[in-house]
Amino acid sequence: MKQFPIKKIVVYLLLSLGAITMVFPYVWMILSSFKTPAEVATTPPTWWPSSFAFTNFVYAFHTAPFGQYFINSLIVTSCVVLLTLTTTILAAFAFSRLKFPGRDILFTGLLALMMVPFEMMIITNYATISKLHLINTIPGLIIPFTSSIFYTYVLRNFFLSIPDSLYWSARIDGASNWQYLWKVMVPIAKPSIITITLLNAILSWNSFLWPLLIANTNSARTLPIGLYAFITEGGVRYERLMAAATIVVIPMIILFLLARKHIISGVAKGGLKG
Repeated sequence: MKQFPIKKIVVYLLLSLGAITMVFPYVWMILSSFKTPAEVATTPPTWWPSSFAFTNFVYAFHTAPFGQYFINSLIVTSCVVLLTLTTTILAAFAFSRLKFPGRDILFTGLLALMMVPFEMMIITNYATISKLHLINTIPGLIIPFTSSIFYTYVLRNFFLSIPDSLYWSARIDGASNWQYLWKVMVPIAKPSIITITLLNAILSWNSFLWPLLIANTNSARTLPIGLYAFITEGGVRYERLMAAATIVVIPMIILFLLARKHIISGVAKGGLKG
């Protein structure tokens, strides 16, 4: 009993240290976006800017068409989330409720594909998008990300936790598999679906490598690619780069803070059952 409080204090200290380590880069980025060039280059570095002026943000908006980039990012993120959510729900239902030959073997094979990093498929994906003449287009940024094995795995585990008696009761009442999925399973699995939606939105919004390869014009570029406008041959103005990075990151930080409880509960419920 005497050792329990000590262990609890140690755990909270370690968690606090980890939280500070994770949050510090974001705090430094936001504060640096208000600094002057002299304050950014000062050694040792200064913590607080002398004044919280928005000069760097104004410059960021004038240097790159962030309005166009924001619209592109919003379109790509919305389409990717909607399409991924649709394919994930349908695949999770098929692998959890429908009985067909080779179901478990097929699902095991899909899980094995999770060990293949996306970088190894870039050449194949790029060649496919090129043959479809979708380079420098919004659809070219969307098509490779319309499904996810990991999200299917999470939602399938949640679907498996729903009692079979509920399924057979709905079937006896005349409900088809399609009706049972959308009227019974989807409402019950709302925590996991919200988690999948939020995680996928954050991942799509921050995507960098694929848009860097596909989008070569302003009409198709997204916000993360817009940060390249602040890296020139003459060097990097870090205070302006930090202002642009803040514009890119702030929406996802707000989304994560508002939905963090849904993310934790959804991952816990979907990953510990099945």
